[in-house]
Amino acid sequence: MTHNLKTILAAGAALTLLAACGGGGGSNTPTTIITPPPVSEGPTFEAGKFDPASDFIAQCENPRAGTSDRAGSTLLEKFWLRSWTDETYLWYDEVTDLDPASIADRLDYFAELRTFATTASGKPKDEFHFSIDTETYEADRAGEASAGYGATFRLLRTSPPRDIRIAYTQDNGPAGEEGGFLRGDKILEVDGIDAVNGANTQADLDILNEAIFPTRVGDTHIFVVEDTNGTQRTVTLETADVVELPVTDTAIIDTESGKVGYIHFTTFSPFTSEKAIYDAMIEMEDEDISDLVLDLRYNGGGLLAVAAQTGFMIAGDAATDGRTFDRLTFSDKNPTINPVTGQTLRPTPFFGTGLDFSLDEDVDLPELDLDRVFILSTERTCSASEAVINGLRGIDVEVILIGSKTCGKPYGFYPTDNCGETYFTVQFRGANDKGFGDYADGFEPEGTSAFGVQTPGCNIEDDFIGQLGAEDETLLSAALQFREDGTCPSPDVSVAQSKTQTPDIFIDSPADMLSDDRVRDLERLRTLRIEVE
Repeated sequence: MTHNLKTILAAGAALTLLAACGGGGGSNTPTTIITPPPVSEGPTFEAGKFDPASDFIAQCENPRAGTSDRAGSTLLEKFWLRSWTDETYLWYDEVTDLDPASIADRLDYFAELRTFATTASGKPKDEFHFSIDTETYEADRAGEASAGYGATFRLLRTSPPRDIRIAYTQDNGPAGEEGGFLRGDKILEVDGIDAVNGANTQADLDILNEAIFPTRVGDTHIFVVEDTNGTQRTVTLETADVVELPVTDTAIIDTESGKVGYIHFTTFSPFTSEKAIYDAMIEMEDEDISDLVLDLRYNGGGLLAVAAQTGFMIAGDAATDGRTFDRLTFSDKNPTINPVTGQTLRPTPFFGTGLDFSLDEDVDLPELDLDRVFILSTERTCSASEAVINGLRGIDVEVILIGSKTCGKPYGFYPTDNCGETYFTVQFRGANDKGFGDYADGFEPEGTSAFGVQTPGCNIEDDFIGQLGAEDETLLSAALQFREDGTCPSPDVSVAQSKTQTPDIFIDSPADMLSDDRVRDLERLRTLRIEVE
């Protein structure tokens, strides 16, 4: 974390000498020296009193060239954060009003501008509060290429004995090519460093980090991996510029009772997600499937509008016409007006056409006209993914969950830049056509726990065994079994073993394996978001 020096906003002033002319002998009259009052270094904190955030915006300690930034100070940035939070944060009245001068760093100060209440299950009510530098955020959102392999790593344990797995690969990266990674591979060694039991020295960690989360294109790294059968092999990969694919796998499965479609959908952002899910649904429509398995197990969210399009394509026009996909509610300060856009609040419909993210506005979306959908889920199924679940339930489309409890995020935000940092603070809560949005402890297959919203389905852990889209992959196989006879697979040893592991980080962006704050920020950027355009 960078700690900037405070810029003191003070107007220089010299002592003022006032000479008065007197009579006689040319003697000098007494000189009066008037000392000016102290010049303020910035705004003054008064508890409970908030000046408009617009008074402080873009007044930066380090203004960026070519932007609207002006010379300012860290103090002014923190006053902007304080007022912006009071104006837009959903739980503004649960935030302790702290003097911006009491915490030196702007990001440390922002971390305190949230509620610290808990849900019924005891988890933090707001675990989605974070920021990231604007350049990184904009590159991610635009779907720009970045150094990597086209592989998504799952870090089940980041301290020795580490457990690093391959969750999935993409066809457009070296990891997806023949001789690359396979889903479920466990990383044993990286460039000669023991990735499981190696010492936690900074030198070793630097090598592991640069190999697993590369920052440069053209570097070659050597991995020793163990596949799900216990066989070890060596994988040599050269980093490349890789663009994230929102849809990595589709499949059509023939059964005696009709065709079942499968789509692995990884993110509702960046903008390319709109065209990616459209293309996948066109394939499902052309094959005239009778059921759909939508794999959202690693989909942490993204654009609410793309989620609304996804819901439309599943249910079709007849089921969604005139119905609400998601109705946003802001704080009690803003019952009818969106405090971010200034527009009158209107419900989000099920969008039936392109929205010009990456699909022209005049393009009609395909319609599967399904009255049920199977969704594969884990704790990484979050935000916009949950909005799809809730939105479909709101129009009586049966949602059958196969996997584990979702993350529990009926909330969203408008990512907001100030002085080169993009801030994410919860600003609204979503609800479906029936007015339901109380799933802060997630959706879960029936019988999972006492806190999540119960849905039909099977409670099964993701064990990384089997390739995505293959009929024998654990979660997809369970979905096909439930579809056939309404039963779930019996628990086995692999499931029991996976429950003993502690999921830590799930990320496919450059990061630090030590689980510091910036790792969490990158993680949340990828998995804990819902955005509104």
